[in-house]
Amino acid sequence: MTRHRIERTSPAGEFHDGFPLGNGRLGAMLYGRPGREWFDLNADTLWSGGPLPSSPVDGPLPARLLPRLREAVAAGDHHTAEELARLLQGGAYTQSYQPLGRLEWCYASCQEVAGYARSLDLADAVAGNGYDSECGPVRLEAFMSAPDGVLVVSVTGAGSLADTVLPRLRTPHPVTTGVVDAGAGPCLVWTGRAPAHVLPNYVEADPAVTYASDEPAGDGTVAAGMGFAVVAAVRHTDDESRLVVAAATGFRGPHLRPSADLAAIAGEALDVVARALAAPTGALRRRHVADHRRYFDRADLELPGDADAELLFHLGRYLLVAGSRPGTQPVNLQGIWNADVRPGWSCNWTTNINAQMNYWAAESTGLADLHEPLLTLTGDLAVAGARTAELYYGARGAAAHHNTDLWRLTAPVPGDPQWANWPSALPWLAAHVWDHLDHGAGARFARTVALPVLRAAARFTLDMLVPDAAGALVVSPSTSPEHHFLTGDGGHAATSWGCALDQELAREVLTRLAALLRRFPDPALTDEVAAALAALRPVQIGADGALLEWYDERPPREPGHRHLSHLYGLYPGTRITETGTPADFAAARAALRARLAHGTGHTGWSRAWVVCLAARLRDADLAAASVTALAGELCSASLLTLHPDAARPSGWIFQIDGNLGVPAGITELLVQSHAGAVSLLPALPPAWDTGRVRGVRCRGGHRVEVSWAAGRLSAARVVAGATGPLLLELPSAPAKVLDDDGATVDASAVAGAPAGRCRVRWPARAGVGYRIG
Repeated sequence: MTRHRIERTSPAGEFHDGFPLGNGRLGAMLYGRPGREWFDLNADTLWSGGPLPSSPVDGPLPARLLPRLREAVAAGDHHTAEELARLLQGGAYTQSYQPLGRLEWCYASCQEVAGYARSLDLADAVAGNGYDSECGPVRLEAFMSAPDGVLVVSVTGAGSLADTVLPRLRTPHPVTTGVVDAGAGPCLVWTGRAPAHVLPNYVEADPAVTYASDEPAGDGTVAAGMGFAVVAAVRHTDDESRLVVAAATGFRGPHLRPSADLAAIAGEALDVVARALAAPTGALRRRHVADHRRYFDRADLELPGDADAELLFHLGRYLLVAGSRPGTQPVNLQGIWNADVRPGWSCNWTTNINAQMNYWAAESTGLADLHEPLLTLTGDLAVAGARTAELYYGARGAAAHHNTDLWRLTAPVPGDPQWANWPSALPWLAAHVWDHLDHGAGARFARTVALPVLRAAARFTLDMLVPDAAGALVVSPSTSPEHHFLTGDGGHAATSWGCALDQELAREVLTRLAALLRRFPDPALTDEVAAALAALRPVQIGADGALLEWYDERPPREPGHRHLSHLYGLYPGTRITETGTPADFAAARAALRARLAHGTGHTGWSRAWVVCLAARLRDADLAAASVTALAGELCSASLLTLHPDAARPSGWIFQIDGNLGVPAGITELLVQSHAGAVSLLPALPPAWDTGRVRGVRCRGGHRVEVSWAAGRLSAARVVAGATGPLLLELPSAPAKVLDDDGATVDASAVAGAPAGRCRVRWPARAGVGYRIG
């Protein structure tokens, strides 16, 4: 196997077997079909719907129900609590991420095909296929350029058609097709409008998909159903046939009416295609590869003993580069790749794990600037959610629930309270803002982004806290995402108080705001936060020694549930550590074992979470087994991670979160930085006895490179991110620490390392490299 390449010997059988290309704004899924290629196209801003109404609630405010709901919870009246939780919900679902359509292009003869192979080069972000036809060899190569904003497909070889058929767009949306002369030959132009409304795929109602028939206003805008355009051009030379594709949408911002001025939208895409056509393929390819590599080359991993783990690491980073760029929308449940008008779970941002997991590896694997779309979304929700906090809870700050969309929906959607009523999305998203700051973002980010987001999340959290019978503060109402507990009457319920995830998030966001307020003083808020932290109820440990998921001992409806929410404090949180909280650390281990014993990890993203948790537990065997399981039946032919979906012929649907989450877990097995020290090789799997990783970013802004052989550290280099004490944890005491000039550094041993490991500390200078040998 060639490093950084996925190679297959047959075309994709269905969507999730294809090779994804993207530039953050445009996505294309390639099937690798001989002679007639399919490109499923997407634009990151093509969604159904339009801006939310200025008055989202008709009639009495839902917040009036909150006192009764809290009383029912406190009294253990689960039936009433569930009924009131449903009445507390809003009336709208999120809208759905939309496909542009499938572009079909007949480019070569395919009557007889021999020697077929297709590949995706992750380092260059180039996909292609090749084969021998009855007319000679054929080679197709494709890439999605960010610098030039186009999909470029180049076909060479004697077997290619001298005059290829013009491409055809098969789109589920009503479109008009035209031909426009762009100055260097004809371009095909398809224009249309996205649906004005799409119900989630799990809602059975008619009409599920609605298109608007209204004419745009004088400024070209509409209330819902944005316009879009796809432009394609084919050009021939003596040795190449080339297809160039661009697309544009009428999205103007989450709170602005979208454009349906189809002529203007088409003109935007035409200009992009015309500029690309003026450059030869080689020049476009060089610009594209250089742009991609400035992200991809920041980190690397070599694992000679585990090719699957190495490839999953590279693929995850590739997908984040392809799907998320500064100024784009965040990657959603399927990244930027989707072929359905009613995709699984609306292909939205599911904020009770999935949207966050998509960015778990952004900071640690050198892609911090690609974190920006999620951080921007978080800032948007901290503003949009203020109205939701007021209307639904009578609370300060801002609230967001379990999912959101292009239009920044924050209200609880209709449905089962186990998922619809979970109120703590903003504190979880705020953790990403903190991580970006903790990994080296500067003072301006702290003041303009971190402070307002954490203040909004914390103020809402403060108003969600109520005293229990013992006077300890608990979040109420509270749910453990998408999971029920069994009730004494043979039923089940979700609405409670003080669930583990909500308690962990409350403690985390309040603690972090307290730290920020030391830099940006607010005495009244500081006092309020301190008082709440002093009274906040800790997550409890059950009689079996495992962390409790709910307020007290309650039988789970699904003992092997896919969500591992009660283990948030272990990962992605940082509260639970081996030496800092040993009792909770042991209880987290017991809770994970219990979940695994009943079958958790049966989805791609759930198994990726297990990898991360196992890394924090320093359970290298469990982590390695989970990576192997993920690379097996939980991945498609092209290694895209899967989620069970009985409604689909294959029984599976592509969800990108597993792909994007597992590089974080792989990194944590090699380098950790959450427990006050930069920890090298904390949980090295036996099969990874030799290897090398570089470009790992740590809290404090430090950068790390590590090599090992025969299971032992052989060399390491740490570049300090700040001037001050640098604490390093190692498998054994280092022979010496040298700076890059070869001078010996006065490193002293310090206590606090887990059993069998050691810690050393020295005064570091920002930007200086230190070698450990």
